[in-house]
Amino acid sequence: MKENSFVSTDDIRSAFSAAMSAMYRTEVPAYGTLMELVAKVNAETLSADPSLKARLEDTDTLERISEERHGAIRLGTPAELSMMRRVFAVMGMYPVGYYDLSTAGVPVHSTAFRPVGEEALKRNPFRVFTSLLRLDLIDDVALRAEAEEILSRRQIFTPLAIALTEKAEHDGGLNKADSDRFVLEVLETFRWHDKANVSPAMYRRLHDAHRLIADVVSFKGPHINHLTPRTLDIDAVQARMPDYDIAPKAVVEGPPTRKCAILLRQTSFKALEEPVSFQNADGSWQEGSHTARFGEIEQRGIALTPKGRSLYDELLNASRKIVRPAADGSNAAEYEKALADAFVDFPDTWAEIRAKGLGYFSYSLTEKGRKAGIVASTNVDGLIAAGLVQFDPIVYEDFLPVSAAGIFQSNLGDGAAQEFVASPNQQRFEIDLGATVLNEFDHYARIEQASIDDCIRALSKPEAAE
Repeated sequence: MKENSFVSTDDIRSAFSAAMSAMYRTEVPAYGTLMELVAKVNAETLSADPSLKARLEDTDTLERISEERHGAIRLGTPAELSMMRRVFAVMGMYPVGYYDLSTAGVPVHSTAFRPVGEEALKRNPFRVFTSLLRLDLIDDVALRAEAEEILSRRQIFTPLAIALTEKAEHDGGLNKADSDRFVLEVLETFRWHDKANVSPAMYRRLHDAHRLIADVVSFKGPHINHLTPRTLDIDAVQARMPDYDIAPKAVVEGPPTRKCAILLRQTSFKALEEPVSFQNADGSWQEGSHTARFGEIEQRGIALTPKGRSLYDELLNASRKIVRPAADGSNAAEYEKALADAFVDFPDTWAEIRAKGLGYFSYSLTEKGRKAGIVASTNVDGLIAAGLVQFDPIVYEDFLPVSAAGIFQSNLGDGAAQEFVASPNQQRFEIDLGATVLNEFDHYARIEQASIDDCIRALSKPEAAE
């Protein structure tokens, strides 16, 4: 590589994801143990189901699963959010979706920064669920003003991280030396700091308002609070975590166990209580503790259409009207039964999910289709029936507000749940972000339609026939 040539955004993202994983493994050793368990379960799942392995290989998704990660950070100010958007853009990661978590008692709204192109996702599908604290939801006006003042004094990015981001924007990319340095500098934003920015008394006030507020306001930067590997069998991981001396949360968030996985299922181990030093007014340091960082695992299924998502939400709400999962796990069995009973009404075969327009699929030519002569039909159902075209579920690359809030709450403690008036404000979020967020439904629909167009185009050309 020439010194002045640009490193691809995919390579920068991959390097950053690997560096983040290595740092977090050092900071939170239980994360490394979790990675070992997930790798073992994935290998066993693939060994037990050769057809699954074959389909994953055919759709170029097998290799990426072992490298797949998502992380989460919580930012304090609009300026931090705007700069974070610019930093992630250097890695080829863009804001997708808007999430209002106030409905679930968490005073933030969020987006997910991730790659959006098919090739970029195959290269490295690293995602960071990024939340912005909403102090406007806190009733204590004085505390709100003090928190804003504390946050205004901090700078979460190093000067060189900012300079390299500006250089990438101006030049259209970074060379190898600059990209390597960029990864190291940006990593500092996500690093854990065991010295708080606040006094013990202020920490207690923030903590009493909401534990998440204390987590965002009290520290030098938005330490990564979890990294998440992807598993092919989350129920197996959940059941075996205790064997690895890891205490799992009470229930798996998201839909119930199904033959055809939909959307996203998540579980985690409980957040660590970590030693922290707080500075007193006289400059002395006082030892204390803080609970924030944990390990999470996810299992991804098919992306649902608006119709499918509406049915999912309806069934999830129906199950939660019967029983809501308690943080201590005391009603886990009852909740899991209510969830499973409710979701009987959601089809559990790919053919039926497709026929009812509930999920997004990627279409490709079968071997017969690749050998066929010119086929003028544009009727996808007819092409499938003729054995010329096949379909595979499009992986859901995004998140679920209720599941995210459930993970947050389970790791913030039983007493963390508070009532906030539901107040989605995507317009305000996008102003703070400095950009609009991509609508995930439109994005999946375009991917699906492009795959259909590719099939029809290939079948209509003589050179497509073998």
